[in-house]
Amino acid sequence: MPVASSAIPFGLRQVKLVPLNDAGAEVTASAVFLPASRTFSFSEAEDYETLEGDDRTVASRGSGPTVEWELEGGGISFAAWLVMAGGTIVNVGTAPAITKRTFTKTTSDARPYFNVYGRALSDSGGDFHMVVYRCKADGSLEAGLENGSFLLTSAGGKGYGNLTDEKLYDFSQNETPVALTAP
Repeated sequence: MPVASSAIPFGLRQVKLVPLNDAGAEVTASAVFLPASRTFSFSEAEDYETLEGDDRTVASRGSGPTVEWELEGGGISFAAWLVMAGGTIVNVGTAPAITKRTFTKTTSDARPYFNVYGRALSDSGGDFHMVVYRCKADGSLEAGLENGSFLLTSAGGKGYGNLTDEKLYDFSQNETPVALTAP
C-alpha cells in the first residue's frame, strides 16, 4: 500500500538525541534515546523587523526562521542529559559492575549542539518521523522530584538549521513503520 497523502501521527514512540561535532556533523556513536519519551513538540518562529514611516508600515524583513522545541521524558538518562547540557559522566567500577555513576556540570561547560529525532505511528498507516537540526538547549533544563511521582525531565531550546545544507527540520512518512535505529 503506498504512503497516504496525509499523515495522521498518533502518540510518541521514540526520541533520539544525536550530538554534533564542531563542524556540525553528527556523532552517531554518541547518539542516545530519551527514556520514556512523553513530548517532542516544536514551532517554527522568525523575528521580523519592520520599516515604518509616513504613518504606515512600509516593509517587513525576517531574520531567518528558527525552531523552538520542547522535550519531556520520564526518569533521567545521564547520557541524554550530557547531550543537552554538556558536562561529564564518571563511572565507578567497570561494566557490567558499575557501582556509581555521577553527572557533573561546571560553570565552564557550554551547552552543545545536537539533532533531535522523533517517531510516532501513523493512523493512516506506517509511521511518521520528524527531525529538528542543530538544536541547542538555550531554554531551561528541568528535573523534578515529587512525593509519589516519577522524576520527569524536560528541556527547551531552539533549532538553528544545518550549517551545510541549511535544513531546519524534516517530516517524513513511511509506508512501513521504521524504528529510529539504535546508536
